[in-house]
Amino acid sequence: MQRRHLLAVALAPLALPSWAQDWPTQPVHIVVPTGPGSSLDLIARALGDKLAARWGQAVVIDNKPGAGGLLGMDIAAKATDGHTVAIGFNGPIAFAPFLYRKMPYDPAKDLKPIVMLTSQPNVLAVNAAKVPARTVAEFVAWAKAQKGRVNYSSLGNGSSAHLTMELFKSVAGFDATHIPFNGSPPAAMALAQGEVDCSFMVEPALLPFVRNNKVRLLAVSSAQRPASLKDLPTLAESGYPAVESLAWNGLFAPASMPDAVAAKINADANTALRDPALHQAFQAQGLSIVGGSAGDFGRVIAADVTRWGPVIRKIGITLD
Repeated sequence: MQRRHLLAVALAPLALPSWAQDWPTQPVHIVVPTGPGSSLDLIARALGDKLAARWGQAVVIDNKPGAGGLLGMDIAAKATDGHTVAIGFNGPIAFAPFLYRKMPYDPAKDLKPIVMLTSQPNVLAVNAAKVPARTVAEFVAWAKAQKGRVNYSSLGNGSSAHLTMELFKSVAGFDATHIPFNGSPPAAMALAQGEVDCSFMVEPALLPFVRNNKVRLLAVSSAQRPASLKDLPTLAESGYPAVESLAWNGLFAPASMPDAVAAKINADANTALRDPALHQAFQAQGLSIVGGSAGDFGRVIAADVTRWGPVIRKIGITLD
């Protein structure tokens, strides 16, 4: 089955109309709804280099952080040049419709999923100097003893990191104040410098601070331990099976982009994702490459909407 799938992806460009095969005819812009140095930024730049070589056109990375990713995704949704895509993630795609009373775009109507790029668990991390806990149980006991004086960072309102901590708080029974940042680099820096006590975040942003002993990792939010973090227990193993989340990302186009062009981008992105050098670079950052069809990606998004919508309503999070 996998071999047939890869063969179909490899042959997909042959079935495209000639005009679609000639795309792109000008530089392609990838809107990144987080800041420079974030995991999304690193993914977009690495992928963009491979696609630029394949397309014979420059790939320009446009960082547009703000509003938990809504700002950048809105720019992409409204693009009309036929050469703009965005790298989106859970927050502004699957979670935002349940969080915001009013949105500048409709993820289901205004954006077209192209291909899922990577997926990784969030990691429960603490400031090594401020928080003595070395296990999840010790952290929960410590947090409860602080009586509401705990604070945590995330890469933005409505992000997977934000919602994972809110779910963990509600299940474990402790209180903590959310301090959102525009992207993972400043959120990780705040944790390392002790401005916040803890965070849920993807591994790449945390690694430099783990290596210099500023940050301690306690558990992962996935159902199984990832290969890059095989020594860390899952939250399920730590007694919290209800707290499970994955932070995924992928390419999206404006809904107006022709299907044939989206199919070409999907095929070319899948080819780039199979590049050994890119694969090795992503693995070194703790990023699990996914790839696949637009339909595969759409089903992941739909599953997240189904799973997290009721959770968001139950927790009662609303954003302006």
